Parts: sequence; structure tokens; C-alpha cells
Amino acid sequence: MRTIMIMMDSLNRHYLNSYGCDWVKTPNIDRLAAKGVVFDNHYCGSLPCMPARRDLMTGRLNFLETPWSPLQPYDDCFITELREQTGTYTHMITDHYHYWEKNGVGYNTVFDTWEFLRGQEGDPWKPMLKDPEIPEYRGKNRRQDWVNRELMDLEDDEQYPTPQCFRQAVEFVDRNHAEDNWHLHLEVFDPHEPFVTPAQYRELYGDTWDGRYHFDWPDYAPVDPDAEGDAAIDHIRKCYAATVTRADAWLGKLLDAMDRHDMWKDTAVVLTTDHGHLLGEHGFWAKNYMFDYNELAHIPLIAYAPGAPNNGKRVSALTTTIDFAPTFLELHGAAATERMRGKSIVHLFERDENHHDAVLYGYFGKDINMTDGMYTYTRQPIDGSVAHHHTAVPVNTIGNPDAAASAETGRFLSYTKLPVYRFVVPSRRHHGGDGSELLFDVENDPTQQKPIADEGLKRKYAGRLRDLMTDHGAPSSQFPRVGL
Repeated sequence: MRTIMIMMDSLNRHYLNSYGCDWVKTPNIDRLAAKGVVFDNHYCGSLPCMPARRDLMTGRLNFLETPWSPLQPYDDCFITELREQTGTYTHMITDHYHYWEKNGVGYNTVFDTWEFLRGQEGDPWKPMLKDPEIPEYRGKNRRQDWVNRELMDLEDDEQYPTPQCFRQAVEFVDRNHAEDNWHLHLEVFDPHEPFVTPAQYRELYGDTWDGRYHFDWPDYAPVDPDAEGDAAIDHIRKCYAATVTRADAWLGKLLDAMDRHDMWKDTAVVLTTDHGHLLGEHGFWAKNYMFDYNELAHIPLIAYAPGAPNNGKRVSALTTTIDFAPTFLELHGAAATERMRGKSIVHLFERDENHHDAVLYGYFGKDINMTDGMYTYTRQPIDGSVAHHHTAVPVNTIGNPDAAASAETGRFLSYTKLPVYRFVVPSRRHHGGDGSELLFDVENDPTQQKPIADEGLKRKYAGRLRDLMTDHGAPSSQFPRVGL
């Protein structure tokens, strides 16, 4: 068996034709969806970027115990398990520059080989002592991003990191298509902001932005109605669509290589994302600080397995990010470890049946959410509550001696005998949050506009949430933090 994992960052399912969009051009994602299985009820676990990747790698939630985190020495990583159990060769290709920051330590080194492509966002890549030219703009301003742009030809597609990632993936497939028992882990930063592409992609969407200011990277903040009205929102959505289409075009080159080498008979392919992204929906830009709307948490998953009976069909079973580790292990004939809490989705390639009854998702120290696919239920932190950050790799204390001095050490996590550091972190509510429970009927109200006031139903879901947290080994501080 050969497997290919493709993760596109910040891919909003509402901008994909396979999930009902009728204006964004994604012929190659559509092509994979027609060949494979489209999962209609796939959710995040831990958000945002690195927490999602730790979930993916380890098969267990981490947002209940730690924020943005290195891979921990007590984590069971499916990449390591593939090598140890079945001798599977693993290779990573990515332009996700957070992997080479201190908070991303350890993720790449579990692979046999890896390839990093440079230049996304504020990646400290090209040196320039002289300040770059910066136009009048709105949104985020990172000096290094302007430097990186100045030293690229922004109309040359192949100078962008995501196309380079796909080009490396094609080279890997061309070189290794005759070999067996490998896993290719391909992560591309697009369509993550800033939404910068050559004009050929933007022109597909007839963007009429008048250029009153440079705008391709909105702040992580509510939409400013005085300066960012309908025209600005339309412009950003079209820039995002152009970025999606550019990533899709290069995905097509990888799918072409699989066609060329007749690889569909013995190669499984999974396409997903870490989380969604708000592009003016609900009056917000981006992610992290607002309520965890379905546009962020309810994410796309398309998977192909050779000869699967459900290929070309849709699956309604409830799945989540922590399911990937046991899935890839099963595909390669390996076993999930006892500490992995996800479940392999391989049986869903054959038949649409029950998988999870409910799943948890959220950010460390913020709201705790659950869904059973019919309702979403949220507990917000109570005033003055704290979460505990657990880690054996306390990189967040570098340059912060006060944080280091306040740490406790002990065997605080139920699933590992390894002592860890524990830090107190104040809770935070989502923007505008008042501490109340939030229950939504997402079958009839998918955009979560009308909270349900049924107290009996809330009590039922509060009990289910508490049971789920217990099943996932949530640290003790998480329960009183949200009033459970």
C-alpha cells in the first residue's frame, strides 16, 4: 500500500463545489471527489494550525491539555508507528513554516526524509536591511512578508511556495511510483492568508476592487463596516477563491502524475484541512478569537481507497481529525496504539454506518464544543477560571523567566507516566461571549444563527460533553473551568 495525505491550510468547505459551492473553480478537487468518498460530517478537533497537526499525528485531542505545542516525547506518532510496525518509508513536503518555529519542534524529524519550501506569510526567509516599499494598506502588516514579496516575481506561479510543494510531490511520485509501502505527507499553506496570487487566477473571478488601499490580508478582528464594506468583503472572497483555484491547479498536476503511472490501483489519497476560515461571515475575519462557528470547525474531507465500494459516493458518518492516525496505520497493516483516541475510517470506505456518536473541538483555554452532527453544544469559561498548560517541552518559557518560575512538575496526565510541566493559563471567552451555554440545531440552522433555549436539551448535552471530556482524559481543571 502507498498513501498520500494532502492538507491544504484554512480550506473553507463552503468554497468547494463538492460541498455545494457554485462559483469557485476547483476542477481537480472535484475530480478527486468524483473518484473517492466525500465525507459530509467531518470536524476539527484542536484548533488552529499546530494543535490540528498534533491531533493528526497522534490520534488524540490536545486542546484540553496544551496550546500551540511541539510534538511531545510521550506522544504516539503514527509516522513513527508506521516505520516501527511495517517498515513504511515516510516523506514530508511542506511550506507550512510553523514547523520550523520553536513551537513546531519535532514534527518533521519523525519522517525518514522531509522537504521544506520557504516564503509563506512572515517566514523569516530573505534578508533585507533596507526597509521594503510598503503601499497604503489595511489589515496585517509584517515587514518580513513585504520583504519576501519584493524579492519574488509575483506573476510567476512557480516562485510561490505551494506550487513548489506540488512540484516536489510530482517528483517524488515520478521517482518512487514503482516502489511499495510508502507514505507521502504533503502539506501546503494555501489557501491560508495573505491571499496573494498571480493575476491569471484573480481574473477568473472578475474582481472589481478599486484599489483605494492594498488589501489581501485582513486583521484577525471583526469586519470594520466603515472601511470594509460589501466591496471589500467581495474583494477578499475573490482573492481567497483565486488562492484556492491556484492550489487546485497544482493539485491537478499531482493527480495527472498518478494517472500517468497507473497508481490508483494501489495508492490511497486523503485530502483535508486543519480548519476553515471566515471571510466576512458573521461579521468576522479569519479565526481564533470568535465563536467556533461551523465555517471554522466543520471541514472538508475527501478520501480515495483502491477498490472501495463507496468510491464516488458520500458518507454521513461523523468523523474528526484524530481519526487520521489510526486510518493510515490500518491502511498500511499496522495497529493503532492504546493512547490513540481516534478511530480508523477505513470501514467507511465500504459502507456508511455509525462512527463517532459525538466529537469534541475547540481552542486551548477557550470554549469547549461538541457535536453529534445534529446539534452543536458549547460551554464557555466562567469568570476568573484557568486552564492548565501541560508540556514536557516548555519552549514557551524561553525568554520568559516568570512563566518558568511559576511551573509545577508532576505526573498530571492520566495517559503518560512521564512527568510534565504544568502552567496556569487564564481562560478566555470568544469575542462577545457572555459565559452562557450555546446550543444550535445545525441540521436546520447550519450557520448557527438561532441559539436554542431548551434547558432540558442543554442539560442532556452538558452531560454528554462531560462524559466525552472524561473519555478523552481531560485534565481536572477543564471541568470546573466551564462550570461542569
